[in-house]
Amino acid sequence: MKYVMRLTKVLVLLIAVSMITAGCAKLFKPKTSDWTAEQFYDKAKEELDDGKWSDAIEYYQQLEARYPYGDYSEQAQLEIIYAYYKNNDQQQALAAADRFIRLQPTHPSVDYAYYLKGLVNFAENKTFTDKLLGGKDFSDRDPKAAVESYQSFNQLITRYPDSRYYSDSVVRMKKLSGYLAKHDLYVAEYYMRRGAYVAVVNRCKSVLENHQNAEAIENALGMMMVAYDRMGMMELATDTKRIITLNYPESLYLSNTKRALASVRK
Repeated sequence: MKYVMRLTKVLVLLIAVSMITAGCAKLFKPKTSDWTAEQFYDKAKEELDDGKWSDAIEYYQQLEARYPYGDYSEQAQLEIIYAYYKNNDQQQALAAADRFIRLQPTHPSVDYAYYLKGLVNFAENKTFTDKLLGGKDFSDRDPKAAVESYQSFNQLITRYPDSRYYSDSVVRMKKLSGYLAKHDLYVAEYYMRRGAYVAVVNRCKSVLENHQNAEAIENALGMMMVAYDRMGMMELATDTKRIITLNYPESLYLSNTKRALASVRK
């Protein structure tokens, strides 16, 4: 009984100390009423470098509110995107990136805003890609984040070929292209099972037009061939088969269509 009472007292004491500490932290926050733009920026950058994302965001916001114009405000608008991103506030990060791109289209670091926008959607896309690689049915999944991430990286490499973020953006685009191609093929297979052959062809055409990935192209051509065959469009089916034979002579679609369709899920 005495042990329990002692333990209770210790817990109460610890809770009290933590409350006092939290209160003191708020109490000893620096007064900012007479701060310059540089002081706000330096403090925000300090918090950002220390990984205190929420505090950094707060100081960046105060800087913009107090000093809406000038170099420090422009830099704050850019760096707050990263702070939101690291704070897992994806919507605010995207909104901040769009705002910076709109207000500062000629800023020397606007390529970084496009890069961060791509990263935010790339991170949001993880759930989609993890499930996709798990082999589940994706006919009703919306790959919006993957598409928007790809578009942001594509804008960066198109508009800023000398950007320091060019190479990483290209690598991420290749991954996204593979995921999106696989998603289109899942949807095409979904339509195939339901006999919606026109929809199969349209999805496969999307893969051929938008994703230069050898495995995806082989599967897209194979499924198109099957769809044309089942619609009785034998001339198109034969032409497609000829393309497969020329480019993928070992393709399963040339010998075992059922096995080839099953391979799409892998």
